[in-house]
Amino acid sequence: MSRPLHRGSSGGGVRILRNSNDFWDDSQMKEKTEKEDVDRSRTNGPHNTYLSIRFPFRFLFLDSLSSKHSLSDNGFVSDPISPGNLRNRHKLSLALLKFSLIVIVILALAGSFWWTISISSSSRGQISRGYRRLQEQLVSELHEISELSQGSLRLRELEYCSQESENFVPCFNVSENLASGFSEGEEYNRHCAHGSSQHCLVLPPMNYKIPLRWPSGRDVIWLANVNITAQEVLSSGSLTKRMMMLDEDQISFRSGYSTFDVEDYTHQIAEMIGLRNESYFIQAGVRTILDIECGYGSFGARLFSNQLLTMCIANYETSGSQVQLTLERGLPAMIGSFTSQQLPYPSLSFDMVHCARCRVDWDKKDGIFLVEVDRLLRPGGYFVWTDPLTNSQRSLRNKENLKKWNKVHGFAENLCWEMLPQQDETVVWRKTSKKKCYSARKPGSGPSLCSKGHDIESPYYRPLEACIAGTQSRRWIPIEDRKKWPSRANLDSNELAIHGLHSEAFAEDTINWKSAVHNYWSLLSPLIFSDHPKRPGDEDPSPPFNMLRNVLDMNAHFGGFNGALLEAGKSVWVMNVVPTRGHNNLPLILDRGFIGVLHDWCEPFPSYPRTYDLVHGEGLLSLEFGEQPRCRMRDIFTEIDRLLRPEGWVILRDSAAVIEFARSQTTILKWDARVVEIEGNSHEKLLICQKPFFKRQAS
Repeated sequence: MSRPLHRGSSGGGVRILRNSNDFWDDSQMKEKTEKEDVDRSRTNGPHNTYLSIRFPFRFLFLDSLSSKHSLSDNGFVSDPISPGNLRNRHKLSLALLKFSLIVIVILALAGSFWWTISISSSSRGQISRGYRRLQEQLVSELHEISELSQGSLRLRELEYCSQESENFVPCFNVSENLASGFSEGEEYNRHCAHGSSQHCLVLPPMNYKIPLRWPSGRDVIWLANVNITAQEVLSSGSLTKRMMMLDEDQISFRSGYSTFDVEDYTHQIAEMIGLRNESYFIQAGVRTILDIECGYGSFGARLFSNQLLTMCIANYETSGSQVQLTLERGLPAMIGSFTSQQLPYPSLSFDMVHCARCRVDWDKKDGIFLVEVDRLLRPGGYFVWTDPLTNSQRSLRNKENLKKWNKVHGFAENLCWEMLPQQDETVVWRKTSKKKCYSARKPGSGPSLCSKGHDIESPYYRPLEACIAGTQSRRWIPIEDRKKWPSRANLDSNELAIHGLHSEAFAEDTINWKSAVHNYWSLLSPLIFSDHPKRPGDEDPSPPFNMLRNVLDMNAHFGGFNGALLEAGKSVWVMNVVPTRGHNNLPLILDRGFIGVLHDWCEPFPSYPRTYDLVHGEGLLSLEFGEQPRCRMRDIFTEIDRLLRPEGWVILRDSAAVIEFARSQTTILKWDARVVEIEGNSHEKLLICQKPFFKRQAS
């Protein structure tokens, strides 16, 4: 197997220097190797065996750890109790645990059997699917108990997934959803259940290559890195899908390869809004755009040069995925569907929503899809729709199309949208900035305003609501009244007060993240995993500014990591994820002009494998496992591995005890990992990891 260019032993730690000019101690990079750790643990005998078994349970109750039970050199909690008595007690505990588990399994299987035969045949598809997952979870837990009972000193490495999983996304199994009775587009929706996570490592395709650095990687990608056929590349689809050219083992994206020119298209939209060209979007209050079925991201790629941030969403596709190719180009994207659920974004999230032949039936279901667009748009925001249906001359010759157009036009009017002058097949509506428009409508015309119980600011895959949301929010601020980018990233005291945050706390958070990003970047130098120590006097070279492109922040807080990366001039975009278990700061993050999403990290993330260069998480593990954990840490680490590109990086910051335990999880993933101590902070540590580049062997 080919290994990454920069490798090293998985052991030891790095202490941070007190000298502020040299924050990271390079002289302590070389520590004891993994082999020495294993030899030491063998000589320590059964005492270490007991501790390695007991620690995973103790870390879940961090508050109860006494200060006298401190971390020892091997990363586990020391304990003064006699090992002989503990060994006997351990055997008895395991025996009781096994017996209890067997009883639970028997009762669960017997109960589910009698329940299954009593339900109607129409619902058995869904029940059987959940039953199979329950069985798989029980088998997995029995296997873990078996490993613990054997007192394994080394956690067993995960096996590699089959080749069919190279591009598979959990929770989006279309064939299984169809078998469970989902239809009318709901089979493409996200359907997660307990046990949806994969328990194996996804290998890249046979001829996978490391993506080109930004901005070259925006225009050229490797054909083998994505699941698409040559026919799909050459076939016509949406407007922006036509802008590809296949060149041996590469796919190129250029405007000149198509009769459709994205530069002319964006210029046309700007003129319809009343601007000179697309470079004036920022001055009009437009910063973030939601692109529905974005093709392969060419619309967003063009606007990125004008400091506009475009989030692409599209259905899960087994081949020729719009989301996968857009992410491969280094552009923001995630799997999402308008079929029956609200998207996991807060109300009033985007300045513009764009749809170019996006195959959404806007005329269906009493306009409920347009109501969802209205929920996502900020006051004064724009909905851009390009479709042959909007061409009035063609529609007049087709009664069916004319009927559809009239429906959509009527729905838009009932939402208090203003239609701007139309050009060709493109129409632009502007959402009202004035709430009084809704009360001025004729009685019974259009959807009503959502009540407080239904106006959820940040829904998480809730059913679509047929009412107008966001009118009761304090965030109802027209886009023309907001600060322009990039000043928008730094909210003033009045804006922070809307989110219940003091300006002092926000300023302190900003300063801390600036310092953290500076030090993180030095840690990403490949020398940290070099097997050869540097010569005396040599300085570590700073990694290039474009070393990373796609960044996933798993616990984004106020978006400070995103802001610090941009201020440092790094050519990255950040997917700011706010865990459903923590405090919801996603509205604040989006109001800063960033992009983000709500997510439950005990479920797979809606993205394809190998889509991020850096995964970052500050305090995530304590948040998810501090009290009443709902899943295993192994599940989250396996999901990180799925999302991470080969030779990608992981930076986790958390309490010292949690980080030490998390380091043991990196062993089963075959990552290169180092624990880094933070000077002046004995309570927290960093875990820096790199994912090796393993290739599937030719059969």
